[in-house]
Amino acid sequence: MPAADVNSCRLRLIEQLLHLPEDHLVEVERFLNTLLSASPAAEAATDPVLAQRDWPHAPRHRLSEAGTYIVTAGTYLKDHYFRSPARLDYLEANLLSSANEAGWQLEAWAVFSNHYHFVGHAGAGCEALSSWVAAMHQRTSGHVNELDRSVGQRVWCNYWDTQLTFEKSYLARLSYVHQNPVRHGLVRLASAYRWCSAGWFERTATPAQVRTIYSFKTDQIHVRDDFEPI
Repeated sequence: MPAADVNSCRLRLIEQLLHLPEDHLVEVERFLNTLLSASPAAEAATDPVLAQRDWPHAPRHRLSEAGTYIVTAGTYLKDHYFRSPARLDYLEANLLSSANEAGWQLEAWAVFSNHYHFVGHAGAGCEALSSWVAAMHQRTSGHVNELDRSVGQRVWCNYWDTQLTFEKSYLARLSYVHQNPVRHGLVRLASAYRWCSAGWFERTATPAQVRTIYSFKTDQIHVRDDFEPI
């Protein structure tokens, strides 16, 4: 196709997207992701490390008998130690793999330059939350210190966890974490943010589940989130 025709086609598509109702945008994005993933160029460019970012389990959408928690962790003095795409990739990959190895199933997560959130289910016989999070923080701190050529630099401040025992509270916090990049003003659509679970959730859940979770209002949720990520 001539370049002029290609540009004209792109402009028509952009114009159509601008006039679509907001509740249709998720379906359009899902369709576009399917097209992109099916293209030979996308397949050739697939990074095996980034391919592991997708959580392997389907969403549960129910509380765990062993415990379901929302967890927030922040960096020391809210400094932006994970300020680059490569550092965010490393932190997210470690969060997912550490949870999996510890017997936890994460159902929502969002990773930023100076903090992260997740909602996770404790599995039967799983490792204690404090144990695997501490080990993950130690490992990621070492990585940051190596990159910064610093010795003993404090990277993490603390983490805060709350057990979720009511279904509505749990579902609302799922929505909160999935949509957290939008709350911080980083993207207009959460699924456009690379280091959160929204894209995975929208691909693996049914459209009805996506609408249900995203319908929960989150403006009254009390989660420690006084961070300004970059």
